[in-house]
Amino acid sequence: MEIFVILVEPKYPGNVGAVARVMKNFGFTKLVIVSPSFSLNHDDCRKYAMHAQDIIDNAILMRNFDEVVEYMDYIVGTTAIESKDDKHHLRKAFTARKFANEIYKLEGRIGIAFGREDYGLLNEEIKKCDLIVKIPTHDEYPVMNLSHAVCIILYELFVNKYKPLEIILADGKEKEKLYEFFDKLLDAIEYPEFKKENARILFRRVIGRAMLSKWEYHTLMGIFKKAIEKSRKSK
Repeated sequence: MEIFVILVEPKYPGNVGAVARVMKNFGFTKLVIVSPSFSLNHDDCRKYAMHAQDIIDNAILMRNFDEVVEYMDYIVGTTAIESKDDKHHLRKAFTARKFANEIYKLEGRIGIAFGREDYGLLNEEIKKCDLIVKIPTHDEYPVMNLSHAVCIILYELFVNKYKPLEIILADGKEKEKLYEFFDKLLDAIEYPEFKKENARILFRRVIGRAMLSKWEYHTLMGIFKKAIEKSRKSK
């Protein structure tokens, strides 16, 4: 599968640069610009792209939306306005998250089309899309900045495939051992007896919220042991 970000007749070169930067953030490299006159060398385009100059350099320029339809195997259109009932199909949309969950089932060239900054994709262009996607937003102001919209959809696509580092949490016995050493530390520093119970509860709640990894547990145990030893030697 190849995923292409398609910008249809973008008005502001800075937005194109910002889109390229966002693409680089999430590991997407294929940019298509549908415009008969857009210049990839515009100062704002290059400036806002920052370290994504290679994406601008390799961008594909197409003259019209029909060229995009011919080039892609599957076209996803984006819209800020969706159909209000099941009888109207033109802008019946998936959410960005649902789209990200489903799209990896496909093969071939997948194009995600973003419309013009002022009025988006035309109805005639929407009709040629295989699927419509919407980012849920507040009804009072549903239209997002172009690069922000691209960012959210690419984020959803990236997270769907992202595999975070697996963290093994400390188990119950280890946490009880940590609480035991906390008690020993309170004794070693001669913490006031009437304050100990509240301190124990506070510490247990803090550790509970922290969800310690095994590595963090062993580090804290080492610190407590050293602190207890030092306190006892100083007496």
